[in-house]
Amino acid sequence: MSEPLALITADPIDRAWLEAQVLTSTDGALVVFEGVIRDHDHGEGVSSLDYQAHPDAERFLADVCASVATSSGLRVAAAHRIGHLEIGDVALVAAVAAAHRAEAFAACAELVEQIKQRVPIWKRQHLADGPSEWVGL
Repeated sequence: MSEPLALITADPIDRAWLEAQVLTSTDGALVVFEGVIRDHDHGEGVSSLDYQAHPDAERFLADVCASVATSSGLRVAAAHRIGHLEIGDVALVAAVAAAHRAEAFAACAELVEQIKQRVPIWKRQHLADGPSEWVGL
């Protein structure tokens, strides 16, 4: 198994390219999660987000991907955007390929949870009524 792909980028994430990094002819399942910017959070309207990452965030993301790949025995990849994102933009893509769907779903869920918990990325929400707030500091 090759080293899992982990990417922090200011550019839009190419989902098809990320899928191609994990999918092989032996796989019967490909599970992809997309984290999309929504227009609300905790009852407040949100107009946009700014993501900032620690300088070592890509290394943390690589560690998470490697950990999930090792524990599941599957191929995984993840990419997270930084910078200014609008409603509907994709902030995170996580992909897992496996022979069967159950293991792919479980590994993808674990991958996303570990990214949220362990990768130092913070977001500043611009609220619809004017102020902004930091989330995940």
